[in-house]
Amino acid sequence: MTARVAHGGAAVDGAAAAQTRGEHRKVAFASLIGTAIEWYDYYLYGTCAALLFPHLFFPSMDPWVGTIAAFATYAVGFAARPVGAAVFGHYGDRIGRKKILVLSLWMMGGSTIAIGFLPTYASIGAWSAVLLCVLRLVQGFAVGGEWGSAVVMAVEHAPSNRRGLYGSFPQIGVPAGLLLSTVVFAVVSASMSSADLLAWGWRIPFIASIAMVLIGMFIRLKLHESPVFEQMKRRNEESKAPAMEMLRTQRRALYLTICMKLLQNAVFYLYSVFMLSYIVGTLKLDRLVGLEAIILSSVIGFVTLPAWSYLSDRIGRKKVYLFGTVASTLFVMPFFWMAQTGSVVLITIAMVIGLNVLHDAMYGPQAVYFSELFGTKVRLSGANIGYAIGAVLSGGLAPMIATWLLKINHGETWGISLYIMGLGVISTIATVLARDTWKDVLTSTPAE
Repeated sequence: MTARVAHGGAAVDGAAAAQTRGEHRKVAFASLIGTAIEWYDYYLYGTCAALLFPHLFFPSMDPWVGTIAAFATYAVGFAARPVGAAVFGHYGDRIGRKKILVLSLWMMGGSTIAIGFLPTYASIGAWSAVLLCVLRLVQGFAVGGEWGSAVVMAVEHAPSNRRGLYGSFPQIGVPAGLLLSTVVFAVVSASMSSADLLAWGWRIPFIASIAMVLIGMFIRLKLHESPVFEQMKRRNEESKAPAMEMLRTQRRALYLTICMKLLQNAVFYLYSVFMLSYIVGTLKLDRLVGLEAIILSSVIGFVTLPAWSYLSDRIGRKKVYLFGTVASTLFVMPFFWMAQTGSVVLITIAMVIGLNVLHDAMYGPQAVYFSELFGTKVRLSGANIGYAIGAVLSGGLAPMIATWLLKINHGETWGISLYIMGLGVISTIATVLARDTWKDVLTSTPAE
């Protein structure tokens, strides 16, 4: 009888463990899919800002000024991200991570679809740019809540020795969204004339996102709430003002995450957005050169992001992240040397090294690292706000600043390199000062 009870208990434990593992995987997959859809929307805008929006919404301007203006509307979305991060972070720490995931997806998808129906300058003049900025603000607000909610859900559901790996799934959603948006745009671009693309073809990828939003919503509605958050609720430990409590008790972690974010975001948008404009406008190569390099890099990202994240589970977050900051800082000048050869092969290799070998060493472990730096009560607020402020200070401005630096230096890239290297020094110092968190237990108050 005792043996049966023991055996039965083991069977129940085994079934519970299997169910738990299944939930881990479901949350990780849902985080990947939903994040991929949201970043599809976001990067599609970036691609069009680099290649088409100067002609559609700012045609009366000098081409250089029009490109900067288009990148300025791109930066507007980043300006809204800290606000979205604070609002979504507050409610995510108060009422749960899952609700925020669903709401952010609806907002992101709706604004993207609306851009697909937006009148251009030819129809309503300058008001087209105003409406574009408004929809871009909604996009930025939604993304401000998306990233933190997805990564915190994945990390809090994960087994303690695999938080880095599971936390990488929302990060994998980024190259997935980038790949999907780039492929869709490349297919649409290659299947019609430039005149048709500017007349109506550019709208197709934006409107098509409605199908993906519905799929993502279906997946996210089936998720369970974070067990760490549920445990906190049972103990009545929720903070009434998570963001304010985070600023009062964990301000140092916030400052470090902001600074650690600077380089990662800047190099990503330099390579994936600015380079599209640089390859066409300065190097005078076909736009497919940059698009195809990004497609290849996105595919490789499915391997490099989880690989770097898994390595952080083995040797620590700080070592992996520090390698990424130092190596990315040193690679900026060699990157432009390779690009300026005009060789398609060297440009592609440079993009892969910059994005996958080096950038992903920061971005892969970033989800788990930022999450672990904050306690449960303020985790979503802290990770969200730090991520969003760092993004607006670097990634949102990087393409515009790079274009301006290229202009004032008469096509020379040394100014861009110095700008990125300056951000690299800041991120490297912040990483050195941050504690390593890979063996921490996720509690309400993190170890100092």
